[in-house]
Amino acid sequence: MTPTCPGPTLGVVGGGQLGRMLAEAASPLGVDVVVLDPTPDCPAARVAEQIEGSFDDRDAVRELAERADALTLEIELADPDVLASVGEEYDVPVHPSPDALRTIQDKLVQKRTFADAAIPVPEFVAVDTAADLADAVERFDGCMLKARTGGYDGRGNLPVEPGDDYEAKLAAVGAGDDGAMAEELIDFERELSVVAVRGDDERRAFPVVENVHREEILRETVAPARCSEAVAERAREVALDTLETLDGRGVFAMELFEEPDGTVSVNEVAPRPHNSGHWSIEGAATSQFEQHARAVLGWPLGAAEARAPTVMANVLGDVPEPRPASLSGVGDVLAAPNANLHWYGKREARPLRKLGHLTLVGADGDRDCDAAADDTVARNDLLARARDLRDGLTFE
Repeated sequence: MTPTCPGPTLGVVGGGQLGRMLAEAASPLGVDVVVLDPTPDCPAARVAEQIEGSFDDRDAVRELAERADALTLEIELADPDVLASVGEEYDVPVHPSPDALRTIQDKLVQKRTFADAAIPVPEFVAVDTAADLADAVERFDGCMLKARTGGYDGRGNLPVEPGDDYEAKLAAVGAGDDGAMAEELIDFERELSVVAVRGDDERRAFPVVENVHREEILRETVAPARCSEAVAERAREVALDTLETLDGRGVFAMELFEEPDGTVSVNEVAPRPHNSGHWSIEGAATSQFEQHARAVLGWPLGAAEARAPTVMANVLGDVPEPRPASLSGVGDVLAAPNANLHWYGKREARPLRKLGHLTLVGADGDRDCDAAADDTVARNDLLARARDLRDGLTFE
């Protein structure tokens, strides 16, 4: 589409925090956003129009297509078959492509696709029964069990050790009729990710970042990653090679493992903006959300370089049981130099639910954005300060 102001309307399947931040980024470009989400007054509804309906409701997707000039998604629960048929019916482009969504929705299909393309991935096998899982545990001396479909934010993933109750593990991971996948356990040095974007005959890759997880949930992202330049370059190469296996325009987030010997392998891929790219809102020349809007519409992409070292810290529900979401300690974040708070507008705080994030951007003296060892101290300091600010926020 030829860029114009005012611009076209972008239809988004999903209206959570990613849809909210996508609409916030699209607005200055003159792009209106309509989201489809089953939750009344979803987070994106404060900044975009909302159609209430399930992600796979054909009539709701048709209504979205009637109001939009292009369709995209912010959640993998979208139905690729519905998107493909509705896009064709209304002659509305869908990006990333439904084929890419089909590949990524099934973790086993995703891994097989990458392995067939010689993308480095951990060893894996399909698991349908307790006997299959027992064989995988013996083969890998323990494994990571993953539901093939539906898992996110650590859900649908469980480590399995020899002697565990394999039937119970399959039930706990939510394997269901779709089955599961078992992967070898990687003794990784750190978890990395690269947000890459494909536009109309152009590609960009944001700097390689480092992700810190606890209880299988992302807690902080350090940008750029505290790894060697050689590992960062290899991670970027693997990410761009992975991008070539997936069709359509838009942002794709590649989660990676850095092993002790410097080897880089692909863990999982998301066909949308990703939690590990939130740092880019303040820390990069163009945010991942603006890049996604530009790419889906076929507009020129923005620069993806980092402005300064940046740390993102997730604000999670620190409550033992669900309660109304009311955040305390906000003033300390607002008063901190180079700190930025993002509130997702969710009405209910739940244990470990993502309810917002904050970023802390390096000051002028910290603006060496290379992933070099002599800059690690500055990023360590940013991480410590971001944690202190985040830990001062509470829903109790």
